[in-house]
Amino acid sequence: MLLAHKIALDPNAAQRLYFARAAGTARFAYNWALAAWQKQYKAGGKPSEVSLRRQLNAVKREQFPWMFDVTKCAVQEAIIDLGSSFRAFFEKRGRYPRFKRKGDKASFCAANEAGTFRY
Repeated sequence: MLLAHKIALDPNAAQRLYFARAAGTARFAYNWALAAWQKQYKAGGKPSEVSLRRQLNAVKREQFPWMFDVTKCAVQEAIIDLGSSFRAFFEKRGRYPRFKRKGDKASFCAANEAGTFRY
């Protein structure tokens, strides 16, 4: 038997703004990583989620300083999700990952020690 707890969030205005910013940052990181994956794959490389996270971490201080306004987990988990999408695609369990659009189920994941928290 699986047990679950549903917790409803009732964020105030500042928290809603933070959640929206974190979801937008996660969407940007996912799209950035997908574009980098496609570029590297076409060039004959073998990209991975770990290498993409390292590449983004190397350039985000100069190119995307606004990413530091939200938790690092939003960016990190978005790229991990992209890696999972590609694994599912290569194992014929899913379709090729697509770019995320603004307004399409905006979400992000904030990892914690015991598990994960998804908004």
